[in-house]
Amino acid sequence: MSEIIYTKNAPEAIGPYSQAIKTGDLVFTSGQIAINPATGAVEAQTIEEQTQQVCKNLSAVLEAAGSGLDKVVKTVCFLKNMSDFAAFNEVYGKYFTGKPARSCVAVKELPKNVLVEIDTIAKAGESK
Repeated sequence: MSEIIYTKNAPEAIGPYSQAIKTGDLVFTSGQIAINPATGAVEAQTIEEQTQQVCKNLSAVLEAAGSGLDKVVKTVCFLKNMSDFAAFNEVYGKYFTGKPARSCVAVKELPKNVLVEIDTIAKAGESK
């Protein structure tokens, strides 16, 4: 049986989807962008600031599911500009210290014209 995950500490879904779904021993997060959950707005401007906000949002969703960034086994990362790859990696590496498997692609456009979106698959269960 699957469980819909919701937390007010991450942005509300802006469409017909959930922040995450927990099924069995896995948590699948929806893609997170750099929306500040307190204001509902994209405030971060640089790739570094946006990546940091995205990681905070993912952390909040995973925590609500009883997991955490340290339990992530796979990420899919979407960048508006591949020229941001090095700066993105610098911030990403501070949050995903377990070095999960990853795909990272450049895309033409992202919601709200942000620079980055990340979704994850994580193990369920208590985070360290």
